[in-house]
Amino acid sequence: QEQLVESGGGLVQPGGSLRLSCTASGFFLDRYTIGWFRQAPGKEREGVSSISATDGKIYYEDSVKGRFTISKDNANNTVYLQMNNLKPGDSARYYCARASGLVVVPVAMWYDLWGQGTQVVVSS
Repeated sequence: QEQLVESGGGLVQPGGSLRLSCTASGFFLDRYTIGWFRQAPGKEREGVSSISATDGKIYYEDSVKGRFTISKDNANNTVYLQMNNLKPGDSARYYCARASGLVVVPVAMWYDLWGQGTQVVVSS
């Protein structure tokens, strides 16, 4: 059965760091574009970052450029999101998802398989 599982969330102080992991089962990540999304209470789900399987293109939402880094380890079938210099505005539930086509930008309607998310809280 195809599945994505996120991990690595937690409570961190402003300026701190976390590394989120997204591990796939039932399929190989290297054949798909994988995106990271986040959703805070009362807000819409937004795309954060994505990494392409075919051409290696990477996307970052403007507010996280220079702070977040997406990467993948095909041997472990895992995509990572390294988050540095975290801000309170980064607090949200973070989801990874698999694209349904050859897309790069993390737009939710173009993704067909989702994990259950991992919670990130940035607070002092």
